[in-house]
Amino acid sequence: MVQATPVKRLCKTWSAITVNGQYPGPTLEVNDGDTLVISVVNRARYNVTIHWHGIRQIRTAWADGPEFITQCPIRPGGSYTYRFTIEGQEGTLWWHAHSSWLRATVYGALIIYPRQGSTYPFPEPKRETPIVLGEWWNANPIDVVDEATRTGGAPNISDAYTINGQPGDLYSCSSSETIIVPIDTGETNLLRVINAALNQELFFAVANHQLTVVGVDAGYLKPFTTSVIMLGPGQTTDVLITGDQTPARYYMAAQPYQTVQGAPFDNTTTTAILEYISAPCPSRGMLGTPVMPTLPAFNDTATVTAFTQNLRSPSNVSVPTDIDESLFFTIGLGLFSCPPNFSSDQCQGPNRTRFASSMNNVSFVLPSSYSILQAHHQGIPGVFTKDFPAAPPVQFDYTGNVSQSLWQPVPGTKVYKLKYGSNVQLVLQDTSIVSGENHPIHLHGYNFYIVAEGFGNFNPATDTAKFNLVDPPMRNTVGVPANGWAVIRFLADNPGVWIMHCHLDVHITWGFAMAFLVENGDGELQSLESPPEDLPPC
Repeated sequence: MVQATPVKRLCKTWSAITVNGQYPGPTLEVNDGDTLVISVVNRARYNVTIHWHGIRQIRTAWADGPEFITQCPIRPGGSYTYRFTIEGQEGTLWWHAHSSWLRATVYGALIIYPRQGSTYPFPEPKRETPIVLGEWWNANPIDVVDEATRTGGAPNISDAYTINGQPGDLYSCSSSETIIVPIDTGETNLLRVINAALNQELFFAVANHQLTVVGVDAGYLKPFTTSVIMLGPGQTTDVLITGDQTPARYYMAAQPYQTVQGAPFDNTTTTAILEYISAPCPSRGMLGTPVMPTLPAFNDTATVTAFTQNLRSPSNVSVPTDIDESLFFTIGLGLFSCPPNFSSDQCQGPNRTRFASSMNNVSFVLPSSYSILQAHHQGIPGVFTKDFPAAPPVQFDYTGNVSQSLWQPVPGTKVYKLKYGSNVQLVLQDTSIVSGENHPIHLHGYNFYIVAEGFGNFNPATDTAKFNLVDPPMRNTVGVPANGWAVIRFLADNPGVWIMHCHLDVHITWGFAMAFLVENGDGELQSLESPPEDLPPC
């Protein structure tokens, strides 16, 4: 049930949109192979959809959730039942609203345990705790994005970050509710860390404790040990932590990783407390403040790069090699000139413009009358076009000093068509237009291998030699380095319409998205299922 619920944070009570009155929403715990049937009833005043982030949705694109991509939204008073089966996935994923900025408060963990009779590829942890990082506004998030859309300027920044819905000890009116995570001496526990923040990449660390990274985005990794991890919105990281320190209380903390120079951001720190069960009772004033971890500077890209380079699949994997579709997408920001009928109040971007975002110079416009998947399935013309470009319309020095004549993208609702079974390589190239930035790029309906990343302009002559085709990590969301590039590969084996977008929601609002239309293959098992009877009407 999606509904408005009074939620008090930072000394103020807001009517927040929640699921079942809970913020964050309920944790879903399932096993690989399970079929989920989830009825969503909309009792809020906004349209809503729910996306099951990272679930492959094989042949069940109707259950993927992004509004006007695979379904029309569930209107106030309406309902829709999401039905899908989890096939060959285990680890930590999550679910969230995929309509306007509702996911600021409508989200929760989705934990997939191994099939009955199977186990983790590491020793069974004593305890498991989801650590869901969020972002809180002292405002209605829908009002925040609506105001930014009206003015064309950047939206107001958040007022706090949260761990499992609580800001922690460093914010006003918050310390009585700070999350406590128990641990005992000698035991090893699993922390399932999820970045559910709306617009901010985050560093995470636990004071005096090393973290052993064992998985990301519901895929296992070669374990490695680190003192800090970084997650972009949409990403998950599974870490083991061992109770090997003096029994006491230690802060776990998250704070921003920010790559845009000079842009305002919420530079605050959320905390929870790792508390040893055998620690002396925290009678008033006896224990003092928990130890604080040292987190990297907000712009410490070197730490992020080093962390990312450690991510490797546990063993050799079969990366697609005979490439059928070699794609090159520029990604990043832009500016729209102020339309002649707009007042200066509506053009509050730099130099009387409106902020934009694009992929290959196309700024994505969501349809409003049908979802793309419905229009495709029913052959309804005029909803989208199939001419999304395979390469940018002009080549330029992507990360250099870009001529302002290239700063304005073209609005459009375009998809790129893929034949079933094609091997796809995609170069994602950040640009320095307005500003270079680390962008967490999420592809629905697929996992992909990240075969290489780098800075500057991607150069096929020299950079192809750096490809890891042996044990690259598999993810559903890739952090494309600021003023840099990433190369991903996947097999197009899931028919449907799959949006790919930046997971910083401010950028989706500005048009930072595109969609792949993957055609049916041969026979029923390679074809999209029929739409469910209760698919919300448009």
